Amino acid sequence: MFVDLAKVKVKAGNGGDGIVAWRREIYVDKGGPSGGDGGKGGDVVFVGESQLNTLQDFRFNQLLAAEVGQNGAKQRKHGRSGEDKIIKVPVGTVIKLSGDILADITEHGQKIVAAKGGEGGFGNAHFKSSTRQAPRIAELGEKGEELELELELKLLADVGLVGLPN
Repeated sequence: MFVDLAKVKVKAGNGGDGIVAWRREIYVDKGGPSGGDGGKGGDVVFVGESQLNTLQDFRFNQLLAAEVGQNGAKQRKHGRSGEDKIIKVPVGTVIKLSGDILADITEHGQKIVAAKGGEGGFGNAHFKSSTRQAPRIAELGEKGEELELELELKLLADVGLVGLPN
């Protein structure tokens, strides 16, 4: 079955939270803050694919979500960033957001970032200074973008062959 119009909901990943942690080692007194930063959330990316010719894949899979970023850890460990969600669409696909054209994929391999992932929050090691030596604060990660998009496949008009009358 040929499908040339699809509505999908895309959600980029949220950023990971920073944490409050303290350096604790056997011979280090008052080691200070060691909370790590959260990882970045994954983006939602559309990629043009010349081998595809229909939007059939989006008929039943209408929620496309990227991976969230992981939280920070002790010892200033940065959280893992979320994987990007790569979505292959046919060449000639127009991506619309509430009626306005967001992107037009015209070439094989063309990449469009539809929704950006959230940034990770800072851990308490990030807020250390000479006057604030023991910060008890950490940031939450930012939310990823969430959009409802329309995918429309541009079609070539039917071509008829016209010859001379006999």
